Amino acid sequence: MRKVLIILVSFLFLEACAETTALLGPALTVGSSGNVLQAGFSYGSNMAVKKVTGKTPGEHASSYIKEKKEEKKIREEMVSYLQSHIEIIRNKLASKN
Repeated sequence: MRKVLIILVSFLFLEACAETTALLGPALTVGSSGNVLQAGFSYGSNMAVKKVTGKTPGEHASSYIKEKKEEKKIREEMVSYLQSHIEIIRNKLASKN
């Protein structure tokens, strides 16, 4: 019981430690399933993503989602702008006829 309590308290102090977190997933996989190959693949893919993007997989996913939301917002603003100008041109053409 004492060891479990020490481990839980240490997680509180190490929660911002990226390298510890990167090793935690594969370690839990090996511990729960005993599948070393799956754990190795998980760790390897995490390190590959970090090497290519410079971000952890979680950071990369959140920045990708944020980027897509910004693109969607820009598209919506452009559509709104174009629709308002189309209405203005239609009104001008209707008033001429």
